[in-house]
Amino acid sequence: MSAPVHPGLNLGPVHGTAHDQAEIAVFGFWVFIMSDVITFGMVFATYATMRHALAGGPGPADLFDLTSVALQTTLLLTSSLTFGFASLAMKHRPDRSRLVVWLILTALLGLGFLGLELHDFADMAAQGATPQRSGWLSSFYALVGLHGLHVTAGLIWIGVMLWQVQAVGLTNAVKTRILRLGLYWHFLDIIWIGIFSTVFLGGVA
Repeated sequence: MSAPVHPGLNLGPVHGTAHDQAEIAVFGFWVFIMSDVITFGMVFATYATMRHALAGGPGPADLFDLTSVALQTTLLLTSSLTFGFASLAMKHRPDRSRLVVWLILTALLGLGFLGLELHDFADMAAQGATPQRSGWLSSFYALVGLHGLHVTAGLIWIGVMLWQVQAVGLTNAVKTRILRLGLYWHFLDIIWIGIFSTVFLGGVA
């Protein structure tokens, strides 16, 4: 018998039909991820173009709270770690309890990230730094807000998967969906590292 191709999924004893179905689904999701990379790439390029278009308004050094941004980064990167533990629980634990716990922790960390980000947006708006104030602010809200929308979608997806795990159990289809959710969540971490480095650190350097 040949070695399992995707042992981490535990789809079946020999990874036959289940493996073939997972390959198709995961390949299609990689295509989506690549298209999203292009979308973020265009928004990053727009931000780089508008970086100095302040129109006499406040700039990054006037508005950014790096303490809050550092905490947001810590929460999001930690959520990637907890999702990794969720994946390990799916592989090694026949019961669902640990998987559910790790997914809930991931969601709570993601909610904390979003809460801090929205708080920062509110503080900036209170200082008159709204998207229509300058080209730089428009591009800033577009880039950071787009990432925030993706995190929101990921949190909704986690909620759906928690419901499916409880409703139907760890079927092959559910495991494959959790695998794709993991790819999506880790992708958002990579994008955030790019935002943190270029927008926030680069903005105040």
